[in-house]
Amino acid sequence: MIASRNIGFVAAAATLLAAAPLSSIFQQWTWLIQSTIAVAVVAGAAALTRLVRAPLWGQVLGMLAGLLLALTWLFPGGSELIAFLPTPGTLAHFGELAQGSLQDMRSYGVKVPDTTPLLFISVLGVGSVAVVVDVLAVGLRRPALAGLPMLAIYSVPVAVYVDSVPALPFVVGAAGYLWLLVTDNVDRVRRFGRRFTGEGRDVDVWESSPLAAAGRRLAAVGVALAVVLPLAVPGMSGGLLDQFIGTGNGTGTGRPGQGGGPGRIDLFAALSGQLNQSEVADMVKVTTTEKNPFYLRFGVADDLRPDGFRVRPPNGRPVSRELPDPADRAGPGVEQQTYRATVEVSRTLNMPFVPLYTDPVGFDGLNGNWSYDQNLGVVFSNRDNSRGKRYSFEYVRSTYDPAALRRARPLPADHPVRRQQTRTPEVREVSLLVNQLVQGKSTDYDRVRAIYDYFSQENGFRYSLSTKGGTSGQEIVDFLTNKVGYCQQYAAALAWLVREAGIPARVAFGFTNGSNADGDTYTLTNRNLHSWTEVYFDQLGWVPFDATPAYGVQGSTRSAWAPDTDAPDPEPSDTAAPAAPGDPGATAEPQADDETDREVDQGFDSTVNAPVERAPAWPWWTAVGLLTLLVLLAVPALRRRALRRRRHRPPVPVAAGAAPGGAVGGSVPMTVLGAEADRARSDAHAAWDELLDTLIDYRVPIDRTETPRATAERLAREAVGADADSATAVRLLGRAEERARYARDPLTGEPLHPALRTVRGTLAARADRRTRFLAAVLPPSVLLRWRTSLGDGSARLVAASGRIRRLLLRWNPRRLLAARRA
Repeated sequence: MIASRNIGFVAAAATLLAAAPLSSIFQQWTWLIQSTIAVAVVAGAAALTRLVRAPLWGQVLGMLAGLLLALTWLFPGGSELIAFLPTPGTLAHFGELAQGSLQDMRSYGVKVPDTTPLLFISVLGVGSVAVVVDVLAVGLRRPALAGLPMLAIYSVPVAVYVDSVPALPFVVGAAGYLWLLVTDNVDRVRRFGRRFTGEGRDVDVWESSPLAAAGRRLAAVGVALAVVLPLAVPGMSGGLLDQFIGTGNGTGTGRPGQGGGPGRIDLFAALSGQLNQSEVADMVKVTTTEKNPFYLRFGVADDLRPDGFRVRPPNGRPVSRELPDPADRAGPGVEQQTYRATVEVSRTLNMPFVPLYTDPVGFDGLNGNWSYDQNLGVVFSNRDNSRGKRYSFEYVRSTYDPAALRRARPLPADHPVRRQQTRTPEVREVSLLVNQLVQGKSTDYDRVRAIYDYFSQENGFRYSLSTKGGTSGQEIVDFLTNKVGYCQQYAAALAWLVREAGIPARVAFGFTNGSNADGDTYTLTNRNLHSWTEVYFDQLGWVPFDATPAYGVQGSTRSAWAPDTDAPDPEPSDTAAPAAPGDPGATAEPQADDETDREVDQGFDSTVNAPVERAPAWPWWTAVGLLTLLVLLAVPALRRRALRRRRHRPPVPVAAGAAPGGAVGGSVPMTVLGAEADRARSDAHAAWDELLDTLIDYRVPIDRTETPRATAERLAREAVGADADSATAVRLLGRAEERARYARDPLTGEPLHPALRTVRGTLAARADRRTRFLAAVLPPSVLLRWRTSLGDGSARLVAASGRIRRLLLRWNPRRLLAARRA
């Protein structure tokens, strides 16, 4: 019973640790306090039911009752008895909180505030997981299966968090799960009696079991690998937060939206990557009955964080149902026309959105997997993608007279759109700039136009795909200071400033108008990818504003309510700003001294209105990487050559009158003494070692138990074959090694190194091409020596760590306490 109670409390603690990733969703820690209370009540109810020896189903009922009491106390509805006894009104209140949580999930993006519905659903989920974990770990004694409900908690932030979930909450959750496994296994092992080591020695009460120590090491290594390995895999980290108004040139290779669901699309990164591609790829073909259509859009980012805009998960009804009619926004100064368009998406565009014109009223060619979000104006799918799709739809094009926009009244403070789409981080420089721009403006449209007109060449803004960094610590401030960027910087900055003025705004993504060489069919490429700003006006809806300089955007379109601020004056002048592409007043050749013309997208030639074909430029680090790889591959061969050169020394000279073999005049033995004898033995050993390495390089078997003479005779018979010179050379090397090992007088004056060259040449001639290549480039003898050295080093490290561990165990607190009790 004591063991079960211990495991039960460990299961409760492990559940709370597994819930640590929820910290990446909530702004505050209220969820943790309330979850701790609920889990503690569940654990206490489980302990009480086991104390009275209730069956498993009774334990489950007791834990569920405890969870209900905890929820009643934490989230009262006003009709409870004695503050924590639920009533039917309490259950109805819980149902309302569950419904409210669904609404909050659609309204907020991570990190979410401490709303009561979201806190209720989180505490309910953590408490329910605590019940399941307790049943599996204690009731059924299957703690390994308890990892499944814990994984369910971890999957929540993984599913909704746009960035990668931080590593620390994962480590904390994994530690809780491992703690539960260790506790259960320790209890099982203790039932067998005494603990002992692999050598049969008893383990003292203060000493940890070797098995437990090994388990801890494996657990630590496993958790570390789970954290580190994803960082080394491309595409496993990073998110949208890093993409808003970032420094650098915005390079990337991702397709728009590829690799995630509708709520996890990195539209900023995809746009940057495609604009910086040197190759031009067709993405969409659209045929429309409208003569001068506006931009074809597919995505919206409207969740503003300190680092920029994020994409919220869309929510809507299937496109097969009747879509809302935008005619209710028609009025004086608003002209609406209905057109029809057919879109063909290429195989290169793979995302859970489909491109469309604003305000569609009916689709043909899309099945029930696709839904339309009226608030965001996007068509999305959780089960399909846009690759290869062909569909048609009718849409309503609305154009606005500036006077109609000026008549629009400011939204009430409690309007849902204003509450959601005007929240901005506190940035002092942005606030001061907006207050200065909108000073004296009486209508929302005048305020928007004042901010919109600010992003002009007259105020120093230029278009460039290469942006500059800053030192302010705020990317929006850096952009407003440097005044250099491309479409995503302009769109996000305009939306931020408009929100700061108290007017709802968001960032839209899509395509500008492409070339229409085939009548009313437009071909849109990656050069047409674009982002712009949409501003909400009362009774009129979302109205587009494009602040990006028109000269830098292929297919740019301007409107009467948002004209081109850099358009030239009617009368030409030497200092006039460059005209937008397609403007009849634009000159065929840009000014030579105009810096802005040099900052236009280098992948697009505005003079001919066509993309520039360029060969891909290899980055410098590619050459450095290849050079480094070649150097690493050459290290074994260089090591082998240096070792061979060190072993080669001139032979020991023979004294006058001495015959090879140690006899003078052929009869009187001669003794080689002192340094000459030592050098002769050293040369013989070096030559023999070189012969053995050569045999390893050419894959000739070596028997370490043979004497040098036996090895030489075997090689003369088997390795060199009928080559008499090689047989004589290998016997000479064997005799020199034998004399150096066992004889009093070493062999001197013999040509050992010419003999080595003879044997090496014969072995190379008898080997196949692959063996010769490896012997020259990756010598097996060098690799074998490195592996042996690595093994010896590891053994020494293990031995040293063992000695250190034994020294530390002398001062182990558990040992000292055990000795004191004895």
